[in-house]
Amino acid sequence: MFDIKAIRETPEVFDLGWERREIAPQSAELIALDTALREKKTILQDCQSRRNVASKAIGQAKASGADAGALIREVAELKGRMTGLEDDVRHLSGELNEKLSRLENIPASDVPNGTGEEDNVEVSKWGKIPAFDFAPKQHFDLGENLGLMDFEGAARMSGARFVILQGGLARLERALAHFMLDVHTTEFGYQEVSVPLMVREAALFGTSQLPKFKEDLFEATTGHYMIPTGEVPLTNMVREQILVGENLPLRYTTLSQCFRSEAGSAGRDTRGMIRLHQFNKVELVSITTPEQSEDELERMTGAAEQILQRLGLAYRKLILCTGDMGFAAQKTYDLEVWLPGQAAYREISSCSNTGDFQARRMNSRYRPAGEKNTRFVHSLNGSGLAVGRTLVAVLENYQQADGSIVIPEVLRPYMAGKEVIDRDD
Repeated sequence: MFDIKAIRETPEVFDLGWERREIAPQSAELIALDTALREKKTILQDCQSRRNVASKAIGQAKASGADAGALIREVAELKGRMTGLEDDVRHLSGELNEKLSRLENIPASDVPNGTGEEDNVEVSKWGKIPAFDFAPKQHFDLGENLGLMDFEGAARMSGARFVILQGGLARLERALAHFMLDVHTTEFGYQEVSVPLMVREAALFGTSQLPKFKEDLFEATTGHYMIPTGEVPLTNMVREQILVGENLPLRYTTLSQCFRSEAGSAGRDTRGMIRLHQFNKVELVSITTPEQSEDELERMTGAAEQILQRLGLAYRKLILCTGDMGFAAQKTYDLEVWLPGQAAYREISSCSNTGDFQARRMNSRYRPAGEKNTRFVHSLNGSGLAVGRTLVAVLENYQQADGSIVIPEVLRPYMAGKEVIDRDD
């Protein structure tokens, strides 16, 4: 969310940024609204000042025995006028805030222009795509053939886009999550956090899921929403806080279940675990100063890459173009893992720097050393990784001709030393 003062001062900067996202110029309309709002506020303040003067004069007139009728009528008229002005201020302020809340973040200068995913730019590749002497299967065929992945059973109780994992696959999913957390906490300095899975509207507004993406959320009848990502509670840990500048950056990680309605994905990935309503994800969040955030994005993305590398999974790193970047992001890297069953790269992590966009919505600030004034923090978030999609990648990349799955070496300590998952599991 943006400061209307900044838009007034540099409208061309904002219009150019929105133009890069293929959004029509907004500054003129916003400035006109803000001008009308400030004019109404000025008139209201003048009326309040005159009412105070007149009210004081009424007291003085009564004390001296003078006629206060004209002053009393003036105060009554001012009161009626002020009521209308207060309504105008509320209406204009609400309209301005609503428009500001729906505006996407301005892309960083090094983000490539583009209209969609075909315009994303490949930064690098890692790993060797595995070669098989048989036709590799997709994960759902592998899991169902093992008798350890059940979509029909999940559908009977919950409907489409749910899954039941059993035995060796359930344990492998848990092993992946614990491995990720161990790496992020012991090697990259992230503090593990256990977070609420339900939050209120203000938390989702703070991280920009509301108001624009309400249709993708599951809403309870208690005024709560199920979290779509661990980013929401982790980032909101600093909402309405003034942090000590010397303590930044703060780095948090969590393993949480996430819930998404997938409202815009009709017909996409209808089979398998790629796009579920409920899934596990290890999330990374960093809270930094403005000077730290660019380097922190590289660091965070590198931490996610380390998980893929240690699992031996080939992947590529993309910088997203302006047309494919998320609502709140200034800059985003996507990591796409190779899936032999699909013979394609698929997203497994997205790491974004939002600048102070979320901080302004949450009123999250810090005080630099030796300064009285505060500044907005920068917030970053990334998947470190999506656990279900990582399980998909392990199944497809480590499959054998007989349908069994070799367990990556780094996961074997979490699997009681087991090396292979087969039908006996």
